[in-house]
Amino acid sequence: MLVYPAGVDLSTSALRFLARELAVRRREQGTRWRRLTAGRQALLVLAHLRCGHTYAQLAAGFGVGIATAYRYIAEAVSLLAALAPTLTDAMKTASTKAFVILDGTLLPIDRIAADRPFYSGKHKKHGMNVQVIVDPHGRLLWASPALPGAVHDIKATRTHGIIDALDEADVECWADKGYRGAGGTIRVPYWGRWETLSTGQQAHNRTHAKIRALVEQAMATLKTWRLLRKLRCSTTRITSLVQAVLTLHLTSPN
Repeated sequence: MLVYPAGVDLSTSALRFLARELAVRRREQGTRWRRLTAGRQALLVLAHLRCGHTYAQLAAGFGVGIATAYRYIAEAVSLLAALAPTLTDAMKTASTKAFVILDGTLLPIDRIAADRPFYSGKHKKHGMNVQVIVDPHGRLLWASPALPGAVHDIKATRTHGIIDALDEADVECWADKGYRGAGGTIRVPYWGRWETLSTGQQAHNRTHAKIRALVEQAMATLKTWRLLRKLRCSTTRITSLVQAVLTLHLTSPN
């Protein structure tokens, strides 16, 4: 395999943060020696998450075995996922905001047509449903565990307890028509054909759409981590990957 230098479009703060956490983990475990330093391991993991490089590519580039690259990544992802904010943590932050925005995204996966639980009729592809909460400036506050793509947004919201959490925290939330009937503090647009809505309802829906547009900024930020654009791993690992990305996003400027 040919090997060449490549860049990772992240700030050095992300590298320092992850390297520091890995170094702490190694001291706790009493690790004496490893093929890569904590800093090099951190760089390997960031290249995987940000650029989507495969284990074989990373193993060749860093001079380690494929199994070693896998173990390094699995260890770091588990560490980062454990540091991700919980829904309770997110509600504490959200309570200091004027409002938040709720939306769902589909993370594509490589599944065949027979895997119906993962097929999203809305997106016409296989994937995993992830719910996100965004602040008024379009900044990502929280990302949910991943559910099969066939799960609708409203069901995912109830499964994760998002509606009750928002209601208990008394946080006003804006969402699209997919959350119709959610209740609580969740606001959705008026339902119906545009021409059948009153002038006031049309004006409300226009304002609602402008506010909700901010969520696209957070979605775009999430997808800058190229691994999430097409996941080729076991679906049981996707939640940890999303939580790891969330931690890196919240702890360093991107």
